[in-house]
Amino acid sequence: MSGQTLTDRIAAAQYSLTGSEVSRAVCKSTTHEQTAPKKKHLEYLVQATQETNVNVPQMADTLFERAGNASWVVVFKALVTTHHLMVHGNERFVQFLASRNTLFNLSNFLDKTGSHGYDMSTFIRRYSRYLNEKAFAYRQMAFDFGRVKKGAEGVMRTMSVEKLLKGMPTLQSQIDALLEFDVHPQELNNGVINACFLLLFKDLIKLYACYNDGIINLLEKFFQMKRSQCKDGLEIYKRFLTRMTRVSEFFKIAEQVGIDKNDIPELTQAPESLLESLETHLNTLEGKKP
Repeated sequence: MSGQTLTDRIAAAQYSLTGSEVSRAVCKSTTHEQTAPKKKHLEYLVQATQETNVNVPQMADTLFERAGNASWVVVFKALVTTHHLMVHGNERFVQFLASRNTLFNLSNFLDKTGSHGYDMSTFIRRYSRYLNEKAFAYRQMAFDFGRVKKGAEGVMRTMSVEKLLKGMPTLQSQIDALLEFDVHPQELNNGVINACFLLLFKDLIKLYACYNDGIINLLEKFFQMKRSQCKDGLEIYKRFLTRMTRVSEFFKIAEQVGIDKNDIPELTQAPESLLESLETHLNTLEGKKP
C-alpha cells in the first residue's frame, strides 16, 4: 500500500484537534507509505526534544502506540523514528526510554497481509530487540556508547579496570543485538528497511570505535590486573575476536548496497600471538605449567 491512507489522515487529524503538534508529527512520520519517514517530520521531532516545554513521555507514548499498529509499515516506521530520535534528539529522550521497564514488546509481531509482511515482520522483531538493548545499555552505563568521546582521551580508553570489565559485556550485548538483524542485500528492498539499515550501520561504526577503545584499554592494563580480572578480560578479548568477523560481514553488506567505501572503517586483525601471550600470562597466574 502506498500513499497516505484515510486512517493516516484521521489519526493525524485527531491529534490536531487535541492540539498535540508533536503527536501529529509522529503520525505523519509513521504513515502507511512504504518510504522512509519524511525528513521534515523527523527534524520537527528532533527539535521538539530540545524544547523544555515539550512532553517527552507523551511523544514516546505516541510512538509506542504507533508500534502497536497491525501494519508492518507503520510499526517499522515507528521504530525507525524512535531510533532516529535516540541518535539525534536531546539526550533526555534516551534517558526517558531507559527509565521505562518495557519498551517495544514485538517479539511475536506478525503482519499476515502478504509475503512482504511476513518477511518484514522478521526484521521488525529483530530491530525492536536491538532498540530495547540500546536503551538497556544506557540504563546500565548512564551514557550512550554512540554519543561518548572516542579515541585516546575517550571514555572507554580511560575507564578503570572495574568499570571496563562491567561495561564491555554491556557493549558486546548491544553489538550482538545489532548484528542479529542479519539482513542480506536482496532483502533491502524498500525505503523503510533501507532507512533502518542506514541507522544500524551508523550505530555500528560508533559501537565498533568504542569496542576497539575498550579492548586497547584492556590490553594496556592486562598484565597489571588480578587473576580473576585477567580471566574475565581474556573472555572479553576472545569474544571480541569472534565478533570482528561478524562486524566485517555487516560492513561488506553495507558496501554491496552502495554505502561509500570511505565511510566504512577498515578492520585490522590482531596477531594470534597476542592471544597466546594473554593465555600464557593467565596460566602463569593460575600456577599452570606451560
